[in-house]
Amino acid sequence: MENFITLDAENIDKEHICCAISDKKCIDGYQQKKEWLKKEFDNGYVFRRLDARAKVFMEYGAAEKTWSPVSAPNYLFINCFWVSGQYKGKGYGKKLLQLAIDDAKQQGKDGLVTIAGQKKFHFMNDAKWLIKQGFEITETTTDNFSLLAYKIKPDAAAPKFNSSVHTSEKAGKKGITVYYSNRCPFTEYHVNISLAKTAQKRKLPLQIVKLDTIEKAQSAPTPATIFSLFYDGKYVTTDLSVCMDSRFDKIVEKHMSCN
Repeated sequence: MENFITLDAENIDKEHICCAISDKKCIDGYQQKKEWLKKEFDNGYVFRRLDARAKVFMEYGAAEKTWSPVSAPNYLFINCFWVSGQYKGKGYGKKLLQLAIDDAKQQGKDGLVTIAGQKKFHFMNDAKWLIKQGFEITETTTDNFSLLAYKIKPDAAAPKFNSSVHTSEKAGKKGITVYYSNRCPFTEYHVNISLAKTAQKRKLPLQIVKLDTIEKAQSAPTPATIFSLFYDGKYVTTDLSVCMDSRFDKIVEKHMSCN
């Protein structure tokens, strides 16, 4: 099994961050993600990945400073957690999770917390797998997001979503509304270029809300602060490919037909 390395302020400029490694369209977003990480490292944020050219990594940090609308004092919050391709089924996910649990114990944390879909959502963690590892659902939303916690201290308070995710006014009533942040290197290009062209072609109103501060992210109306798309006021998807002209109609129509 290959070794894991931890990125920090000293090595991040020369190390890759797994996603969009050679995607020239997303080079600006790639650099913005690195700049975001550099600032978060000052808050004790951890980016740990396989020492290979692969998408095998986990990101986490103090829940009090997470860029998500969650209240979970004294927990570590898991952001992106991904094992892809040929590396699946080889124990890398369990190893990454155990390293995070070990860090939480060493820091005296109550446990770990993360957000997932009640079914598998794009760009989000896998709830079914996490439950098998000992996580429990502590809260859900009407948009089918779940908050999951792994308690190290059994009597610890259960994490909660912030009240903003339960508001009935999450997006405009006409056209497309998108919330996104630079926590993913793909979002900057696909939201502002791909989706802008897609909306213009269909003559659809487009409102883009960039979550560019922790305050905005923690008070967001969606738990998915990497990317969330709403259509005519209703939540549609966390799937960034919806921004593309070839995918937009299929994804939106599929969702609207299920509601």
